[in-house]
Amino acid sequence: MDPNNTQPLKLTDRLALQRTQLANERTFLAYFRTFVVFLSSGFAILKVEVLQEVRELGWALLVLAPCLLLVGIYRFLHVKRKLKKFYRNQTGS
Repeated sequence: MDPNNTQPLKLTDRLALQRTQLANERTFLAYFRTFVVFLSSGFAILKVEVLQEVRELGWALLVLAPCLLLVGIYRFLHVKRKLKKFYRNQTGS
């Protein structure tokens, strides 16, 4: 598609944009799900007395969890902005 084209989007193009938006949301949810698992696993490792040998792993998971969430948020917003910009260019508004 030509980014300078101001003609309205065809149905197939609109559906492709919607599929891409939904894929972006699913990817963010995967990042969020991983964040929750890392965070809860880190807390569980630190709290359970039997797992004291892998205490460092618990701390590592607690440090990595927010980093994963930040990467997921950044990626979600970046792709969302790119889609909005592309859609705006295609519709001419």
